[in-house]
Amino acid sequence: MATLSGRSTAADPLILTVPGLANSGPGHWQTRWEEALPDCHRVELGLWDDPHRNTWVNKLNLAIQRADRPVILAAHSLGCLAVAWWAEYEQPARPEAGGKVIGALLVAPPDVEDRPLDRRLTRFAPVPPSELPFPSILVASRDDPYMPIGKAHRLARQWGARFADAGAVGHINAQSDLGDWAFGRLLLNRLLPRPLSLDERAKYKHVNRPFIDPALRRLGA
Repeated sequence: MATLSGRSTAADPLILTVPGLANSGPGHWQTRWEEALPDCHRVELGLWDDPHRNTWVNKLNLAIQRADRPVILAAHSLGCLAVAWWAEYEQPARPEAGGKVIGALLVAPPDVEDRPLDRRLTRFAPVPPSELPFPSILVASRDDPYMPIGKAHRLARQWGARFADAGAVGHINAQSDLGDWAFGRLLLNRLLPRPLSLDERAKYKHVNRPFIDPALRRLGA
């Protein structure tokens, strides 16, 4: 089976992207990752414009259970809430007890409780209160209209996730014009047992100086 570096090993995890409202189009970093990385596939949640929490959680659970190896989740926007609710309902409290998910990259989760920009987001309220039972990184933008960065920082603490400041890049979607989003790929590396071999690691520069909070809980090795 092909891996992220082009070599074949069954030990490499499967990366499942979990989009949010309206799915992720051609210019979205999730779509570009799926096109570029052999071991990266989208979870078809369906009901993209009329999301239903339990339906999304069930479809995410089915995709995870069908995986033949460990899974890393790369979620965007409302997809982050689907991941959190899946963990609340389905993931064992201890990953070593049999859970397939070994990490999650949670990008631009929206506010689903206090004055959400889209009423459909309230269908995923309240925010699951429990700490996620696997290593995770929550990524937020300084000017995301769907979630103030201070609240995103508090959500990271609530979920036991490491926090990453992506700079002022909107909702970290196709409109943000991020291309392959090299910063996100670097964060993905922190969750993978074997990091990607990326030239972007040396070339990457970001005008907004992304920041990973060292005060938050370290990811497990």
